[in-house]
Amino acid sequence: MSAPKLVRAPAPDATLLVRAAHLLDPRTGIDGPHDVLVRGGVIAEIGAPGTIVPPEGAEVVDGKGRHVLPAFVDPHVHLRTPGQEHKEDLETGTRAAAAGGYCAVVAMPNTSPVLDSAPLLRSLRDAAARDARIPIGVMPAITRDLAGAELTEMAELMDEGALGFTDDGRPVTSAGMLRKALRYQKLCGGVIALHEEDPTLSAGGAMREGATSALLGVGGVPSISESTMVARDCAIAGYEDARVHMQHLSSIDSVRAVRDAKARGVKVSCEASPHHLLLIDRDIVGGSGPEGAPGTSGALDTSLKMNPPLGDETDRQALIEGLKDGTVDCIATDHAPHARDEKDVPFEQAPMGTTGLESAFAAVYTELVVPGTLSLGLVVEKLTSGAELLGLPGPRLEVGAPANLTLVDLERQWTIGEHGYESRSANCCFDGRRVRGKVLMTIAAGAVAYRERRTALSAA
Repeated sequence: MSAPKLVRAPAPDATLLVRAAHLLDPRTGIDGPHDVLVRGGVIAEIGAPGTIVPPEGAEVVDGKGRHVLPAFVDPHVHLRTPGQEHKEDLETGTRAAAAGGYCAVVAMPNTSPVLDSAPLLRSLRDAAARDARIPIGVMPAITRDLAGAELTEMAELMDEGALGFTDDGRPVTSAGMLRKALRYQKLCGGVIALHEEDPTLSAGGAMREGATSALLGVGGVPSISESTMVARDCAIAGYEDARVHMQHLSSIDSVRAVRDAKARGVKVSCEASPHHLLLIDRDIVGGSGPEGAPGTSGALDTSLKMNPPLGDETDRQALIEGLKDGTVDCIATDHAPHARDEKDVPFEQAPMGTTGLESAFAAVYTELVVPGTLSLGLVVEKLTSGAELLGLPGPRLEVGAPANLTLVDLERQWTIGEHGYESRSANCCFDGRRVRGKVLMTIAAGAVAYRERRTALSAA
C-alpha cells in the first residue's frame, strides 16, 4: 500500500465562520457574497450573508469587503531540505507558502544529497510530518544524482509517496534516457516533470541572449536552448503515449511547441512562473535608456537571475496568451531561496533563482488582473490547477470539501518585503514593489496555517 501523497505536521482542525465575504471559485461556479462556516476542518455551510449561526466557541472573521478564494497549490518549489537549510527549511518554506495563500506545495529533488532513493524520501516525509505547516508533496529525481545516466527506482519511490519524478535544475539531455523513464513511469504511475534546457546551447550564459545581453556584455542563453528540448520531449511523449509536464516555460517558441503538441493529442501540460509573466530581460538593469532601451546605470539585479532566464516582451506576451487559451495550464513559483551572501556577488557569479511564494498572488493580481489583462477567476484557476496536474484533488469552495481556502483583501496596498519575509531568504525579484491584494488568512487541509495579526477575529 502506497504512502499518502501529501504530509504535514499535526495541527488542530479549524472551526470558524467568515461572514459576508465574496466567495469566488471558478470550479464550483460560486461568485458572490456569502457566509462560509468551517467546522472540524471541513466546509460545513455556505449561505447568504448573515444567515449562518456559528457554533459555540467558533471564531468569527469579518469578511466584508474581502474575498475568500480556494487556497493555491504550487507544483514547483525548492524547500532546500536536506542539506541546504541555511537557505530554507520545511518550516520556513511552508510558513512562507501559507502567508502567500497556498494550501499545498510540491518540493523538488535538487537537494544535498539529491532525493533519489526511498530512504531519503522517507526521511524527508518524516521531517515534514514534524515541521511542515501546510501539506507538502515530493517529486524525487528521474535519474540518480540528477546525472542523467541511471534511472531511479521509480516504483519503490511511488510506494514511499512520490507524486512523480523530475531532474529539475538539470535537463534529461539523453533522448534515450527520457524514453526509458517514460516507459517506466507508465508502469508505476506519477508524472514526469521536465526542466527543458540544452546545456550545449546554454553553457556560459547568465541571462537571455538578445539585445540586452549584447549591450551589457553578459553571456546569453538562446531561447532555443529551451524550445528545442520542449519540442523534442513532446515528440517523445507522443510516440510513447506518455504523460509529461513542462516546467517554467519562458519563450514564445516553447509555448507554440506545447500548443502544437496538445493539438496533436500529446499528453502534455506546462507551467509559467510569475517572474516570466511580469518581467523581461531589460528589468535586470536599474534605470532605463531612451525609447525603452535598457538602462546602463546601476548594478545588475541578481534577484532577477533565474533559470530559465527572463525573456523579452514577445515571450512575456506569449505566456500570457497561453494562460488565456489554455496552453499554459498553471502558475508555479519555482520558489528558489538563496542566502544573501550567495546573491550579493557580481551578476555572472550569482546562483540562479528567485523566491516567490509570498509575492506570487499579489504581483500577478496587480500587474495582470487590475489592468484587465486576465480575470481574477482565471488567475485563481491557474494558481490552483497544479494539484490536478499531479493527480491530487484540487481545492474547492463547496460544502463537504476539506477546508482549503484563503481570505484576501484585494484593495489592500502593500510593499513586498517591507516587513521582511516568512521565508529564510529574501532574494525576491519583486522586492520593494508596491502591490495590491493581501493574504489575511490561509486554511490548509482544515487547519489555520497563517493569519495576519491585524485580521479581526472574535468569539461567537
